[in-house]
Amino acid sequence: MLPTLRQLQYLKLLAEHASFSRAAEAAHVSQPALSAGVQELEKILGAPVVERTRGNVQLTAVGAEAVRRAEDVLARTEDLVEAAKNAGKPLSGRFRLGVIPTVAPFLLPTKLPGIKLAYPALRLFIREDLTPRLIAGLKAGQLDAAVIALPYNSHGVDHARIGDDEILAAAPLGHALAGTGPIPAGSLKAEDLILLEDGHCLRDQALAAFDIDPPKGDDVFAATSLHTLVQMVSAGLGVSFLPEMAVRAGLADMPGVVVRPIAAKAPRREIVVAWRTGSSRAAEAKLLAEALTLD
Repeated sequence: MLPTLRQLQYLKLLAEHASFSRAAEAAHVSQPALSAGVQELEKILGAPVVERTRGNVQLTAVGAEAVRRAEDVLARTEDLVEAAKNAGKPLSGRFRLGVIPTVAPFLLPTKLPGIKLAYPALRLFIREDLTPRLIAGLKAGQLDAAVIALPYNSHGVDHARIGDDEILAAAPLGHALAGTGPIPAGSLKAEDLILLEDGHCLRDQALAAFDIDPPKGDDVFAATSLHTLVQMVSAGLGVSFLPEMAVRAGLADMPGVVVRPIAAKAPRREIVVAWRTGSSRAAEAKLLAEALTLD
């Protein structure tokens, strides 16, 4: 006897909410019904999947592995349903797209109007988040595709190229690096930098490209967005990195900010549309990558 999709869904919700009552509410069933479903799953697997203690639900080792596999099964089943609904109609119906914050506000406004015209039946749901959480969302079936920047190592994910985005330097007016032309190699120092907070791939990619260790210490400023970063550069607090697409969109068009290319081989990040390996919506993700291609 095999577990049912409903039982797997109950277990997944239980893992997400760590509470039988909240999981039952999310599943739109009574708590006894959800409890019975989980107990039946345990009989089928021949082992407990949760440890029940007062006010707390903890997955067992078997339960954690079952959740991991259940997420994949449920995601593929949902893919199947969507593919059947939209057979012969590419990029139609619901499509859940994740986008990293250093791309979303600069790429989407210019590209989405054309996509809506080309695919009027498409219902696009956008989620902006950091790369690790977007990848987790892909693997859990919570997203159909995600726009991310490479290099980024992740197994079980395929991608299609959108284009390259050059990484530029931004310095305050009057700073030693606020001259003209490319910045000479070796001129950027860790102590001069103000960066996005840890977790943003642009931060890691830029530092890796220049072989610079990130600034350390409790008093190091870290911005949560590129908009905040540019304001800090304008205020004379330091030098930073900006993606070319943001500069083209006018992000650095403010007094006191000088943008310069970087000498030698200009560092670039590769922007791609990524999807879960084996997803039935892979062909649609590739179509989306074509529609989002950088000019």
